[in-house]
Amino acid sequence: MKRTIIDPSQFELQDKVVTIKRVTKTTKGGRNMRFTALVVVGDGNGHVGAGLGKAAEIPEATRKAKQDAMKHLINVAMDENNSITHDFIGKYGSANVLLKKAPDGTGIIAGGPARIVCELAGIKNIRTKSLGSNNKQNVVLAVIDGLSQLKSPEEVARNRGKSVEEILG
Repeated sequence: MKRTIIDPSQFELQDKVVTIKRVTKTTKGGRNMRFTALVVVGDGNGHVGAGLGKAAEIPEATRKAKQDAMKHLINVAMDENNSITHDFIGKYGSANVLLKKAPDGTGIIAGGPARIVCELAGIKNIRTKSLGSNNKQNVVLAVIDGLSQLKSPEEVARNRGKSVEEILG
């Protein structure tokens, strides 16, 4: 997964908590309770990231997750309909998420974790289908993997040494 370093201070970032899990560790002295939080941040304008935080209290875990998400921001290639530029399958672990381009007026057709990522990225028209695992963490990371590998027509034209009109047909 290629990631370009994006400075989070230049964006007005929103964050949403995808999931909070209670994790227990049994030791000789009893059970230790901790919390794991999965948070997605985005500016609604083509930048999105996800992060994981672990701590003894929920607020601390979400704060750590938000910090981690800001470190892992990606750029999303979108077209004039606020949809993605082409269909793609994002993969992470055993989770595969099909991302399909959609015409204007379609809206976001996606399940819970994938919907949050698409909304915070600023995508308005998309169809997604989760294939394989439905683990929330892996689905979120699979969607981000897919969105990070999208290419704009200008980028493809530059790589192939052609004009944008030749690429689009």
